[in-house]
Amino acid sequence: MQAGTQDEMPRQQGAGVTEDLEDLFLGRTHGEVGLIPPHGQGRGDILGTEGNKKGSTAARTGVIPPLPTPMETTEEADSPAARARTTLIVATACFMLLPVGLFYWMNRAPAVDPANVCKMVWIPGGEFRMGTGNVDDKHKEEGPVHNVQVKGFWMDETEVTNAQFAAFVQATGYVTDAEKDLSAAEFPNAPAEYLKGGSLIFKRVQGVDPFQCGTSGNLPWWKFTAGATWRTPEGPGSSIEQRMNHPVICLTWKDVHAFATWAGKRLPTEAEWEFAARGGLKDMPYVWGAEERPNGKYLCNHWQGTFPANDTGEDGFQSVAPVASFPPNGYGLYDVAGNVWEMCEDWYHPDFYKISPAVNPLGPAIGFDPEQTGFGQHVIRGGSWLCDVGYCFRFRVGSRQGLDALTSTNHAGFRCVADRPAPSARK
Repeated sequence: MQAGTQDEMPRQQGAGVTEDLEDLFLGRTHGEVGLIPPHGQGRGDILGTEGNKKGSTAARTGVIPPLPTPMETTEEADSPAARARTTLIVATACFMLLPVGLFYWMNRAPAVDPANVCKMVWIPGGEFRMGTGNVDDKHKEEGPVHNVQVKGFWMDETEVTNAQFAAFVQATGYVTDAEKDLSAAEFPNAPAEYLKGGSLIFKRVQGVDPFQCGTSGNLPWWKFTAGATWRTPEGPGSSIEQRMNHPVICLTWKDVHAFATWAGKRLPTEAEWEFAARGGLKDMPYVWGAEERPNGKYLCNHWQGTFPANDTGEDGFQSVAPVASFPPNGYGLYDVAGNVWEMCEDWYHPDFYKISPAVNPLGPAIGFDPEQTGFGQHVIRGGSWLCDVGYCFRFRVGSRQGLDALTSTNHAGFRCVADRPAPSARK
């Protein structure tokens, strides 16, 4: 791919695509399955085909008591020390939702308006050129470039944060998939350790050439970690106490859908996401323009150094960064490149662009990735803190991948969109 260019490829309405594939694409319906860590083996693949039949029932929704206070203390609730502790935590941990964070740490249930939990910006809609031109075999799912129209919509200014997700859990008692064990009866062929609640967590490894590992299977830098949840994203003993303004992670597609429903919103379609991420720029490889590092500056959180052994952190971070740590794009959206992958509503298919409708496309009928066949995949966009220039290079605006529905990871999050009147029409 030539940096800074996106040459148009001829639109191929069904060319080279079988009738069966057309039926797959055009008979689209939304379902409940779909998510896997890029370049890795997802929980759905490990659980196997039996899990594929029962994936929608395996990820059950439960009800729990109000969110427990993360910090252990023996002080009386109304003592000066306790009040000082609470004030300090709120001041340092809450970024966008100070009132919500205050009640969160005091273990109370606030009256929260779900629709106002996340600040949103208006995306005007219009026509754009979607995809990447001159793609190589490694990134062929990004082409062909094709013209797409999307209607206007509202989009969360940042990725949903730990504080915002905590407000949802506090209000509803929702239990995420990673916090629940799976049933051995439903997944009889699964190893016992994978029935425990948890997430796939990236671990740095030495002496590994990622190009010799392929792009799927049991990659050495992904470790299933029991107890790795949105509250404890590195596993037991970790905490989000000082990371309330970080993107919430270790969630499945079902979990993020539950949040969106509660907030009266939805996940963006893949076309909406790319239109918004481009920020009004045309035919540029990055959300900020043509150069990877204009004036030598890093403009998103991604990997520097040797993957997967050493991230030098030249951009200021060696893991997930607080939201809005880098400048916004042309529409005022933060972190649409790097930091964490963002889940979309669409099912994923590497060849969908060959037959995608030109107006408000919704994606194929089911998800499919030839390299990840255990479960259907949903689209993820934007890349993450794990994307380096040499191996992954998917913090480019046209990059796309799939992730399976049973998998939660520490490099994938989300933001929502809403169908509400445009600013000029609002009262």
